[in-house]
Amino acid sequence: MGATLSFLYFNMEPVLYSISTTVVTAEFILGNLSNGLIMVKNCIDWVNKGELSPIDQILIILAISRITLIWEVLFIWVKTRSISFITKEELKIVMFCSILSGHFNLWLATALSIFYLLKIANFSWQIFLYLKRRLKQLIVGILLGSLTFLLANLMQMSITLEERFHQYGGNTTVNSTETEFVLFSELFLFNSAMFSVTPFSLALISFLLLILSLWKHCQKMQLNARGHRDPNTKAHTSAMKIIISFLLLYATYILSLLTSWIAEKHHSELVQIICMITGLMYPSVHSLILILGNAKLKQTSLLILRHLGCRLKEQKIPTT
Repeated sequence: MGATLSFLYFNMEPVLYSISTTVVTAEFILGNLSNGLIMVKNCIDWVNKGELSPIDQILIILAISRITLIWEVLFIWVKTRSISFITKEELKIVMFCSILSGHFNLWLATALSIFYLLKIANFSWQIFLYLKRRLKQLIVGILLGSLTFLLANLMQMSITLEERFHQYGGNTTVNSTETEFVLFSELFLFNSAMFSVTPFSLALISFLLLILSLWKHCQKMQLNARGHRDPNTKAHTSAMKIIISFLLLYATYILSLLTSWIAEKHHSELVQIICMITGLMYPSVHSLILILGNAKLKQTSLLILRHLGCRLKEQKIPTT
């Protein structure tokens, strides 16, 4: 029975690798297109209008950081399957770039969640009204304050890497793909989990407060005998969808890192492939959700799709 299962696995391996490569490629294209659309559209508006709203500024930087993260994931995917070693300097560069892109991905998405909360929610609390009046300064303060976490993260990673390299006896290369991947996954997972608690908690609190605000708003609408599909309710639900999708996808991203690290220790390549596919959903799918939740970006994407559809129809029509 065991021999039969092994035979089936080795025969299915090329098929699974082809399928996984196709899915990763599709996620890679989707992520670059969705984030590229966010970045290009807002940059064009910036040039035309001479100014840009705080939320659009956040979206531009978030899109750039996510494109960087997607390319890093692809680099790791190719690197761990093409060569049998990686130099210390290469591993340091990959780790530091991953920390930078991961940091801005997380904190910008958190700032976006707080922005939606203060813009949409209705509370009479003094602290809430104070923060609402100083929304732009608050967002800038949060992002500047997050640099403290970034600096601590980079210092921690540098110290940990040197300690781990010392275990290899001062070699200039990490001499196996397995060791390379386990080391990368372990360090990145540890740092991601440790430095994600604060921003993830802030985004979760924003989501819970939006639920509370929506509940109070619906009660008020019932007392006034009005429907639930007013603009304020729609704004609440739209913001909640964006925030909850971010929380779920980021949690899935961290879980995929953990599972991939465990799978590498047990030599389960199939699980690693699934984790890679799952991890790429965070920077790709959430940006698509941001487009669908933004009227300007949604309209632009529909215009592009309509234009592409017309071009394809023109190419199918035979010329006489």
